[in-house]
Amino acid sequence: MHGRMAIYSISADAHELARSAEEGMLPIFQAQSGFKAYSLVATGDELLSFSAWESEEDAEAGSEAAASWIAENMADKITLKETRIGEILLGTAIGVSTKAGIST
Repeated sequence: MHGRMAIYSISADAHELARSAEEGMLPIFQAQSGFKAYSLVATGDELLSFSAWESEEDAEAGSEAAASWIAENMADKITLKETRIGEILLGTAIGVSTKAGIST
């Protein structure tokens, strides 16, 4: 299992960006081979993206899909600072959604 971690600087509301990602990026990830999980974490003026994939190749393909979607949908609101792909050594899962009152 491999993970992709990306750090973005943001110039828009993190909650709005997360809603856009949930509606636009998540379905693209879900359609990709080897996709397992996706999370976003807001830290002030940064957004941290974590996704889990079956293989390193799947994570690389997911990274390319993310870059393409961001360029088309939110390039004026978000800038990639760093991205890394590595082996996941430990992971747990929680159900969080941008949809109020929904726990998955």
